[in-house]
Amino acid sequence: MEGLEVGNADLIVYIHPSKANKVRQAILRQLSSLLFTYDEIFNGVVLAYEVTIQSRTAKILPGLVPHFGVKVKATFLIFSPRPNMLLEGKVVKLGKESIHVVVLGFCSVAIMLEDIREEFKYKIKDGQGVFSSRSHKRHIIKVGSMVRFSVKSLDEETLHISGSLVPPHTGCIRWLFKLV
Repeated sequence: MEGLEVGNADLIVYIHPSKANKVRQAILRQLSSLLFTYDEIFNGVVLAYEVTIQSRTAKILPGLVPHFGVKVKATFLIFSPRPNMLLEGKVVKLGKESIHVVVLGFCSVAIMLEDIREEFKYKIKDGQGVFSSRSHKRHIIKVGSMVRFSVKSLDEETLHISGSLVPPHTGCIRWLFKLV
């Protein structure tokens, strides 16, 4: 799946003096605040990190409440979807007008009817709604299916993606793998 990147960063983490006896714990707490939120500096959503403290010395910053800065080296796993990227996710809701998908368990995707190839037709099968291909009988998208789709747009604030099943090589992953 596209959109996952590994990034390295040299950072200075500022810690309150009351946390001086638990520096590692304070650093981890600061970096944990970045998880699962869009960060403009990394241009994506931080999914995981690994940190190494660079030195045992810290620089004290004077002020009303003095802090000290600790140099760390961090490796981040970043989810950074861009338009036209191919992503994969699980269908969680399906209706006549749209398919709703979740990517990596936290990112919401909506694929609207105008972004679904014309070969797919909505049907009720065994009491459930499905999108079935007219040209390939076994190519079916239903709730629980894993689908590959193209990114149309991304709203960073709400982590909501607008997707498309129009490009070739998009659709139900199970069926796409049988083609290869």
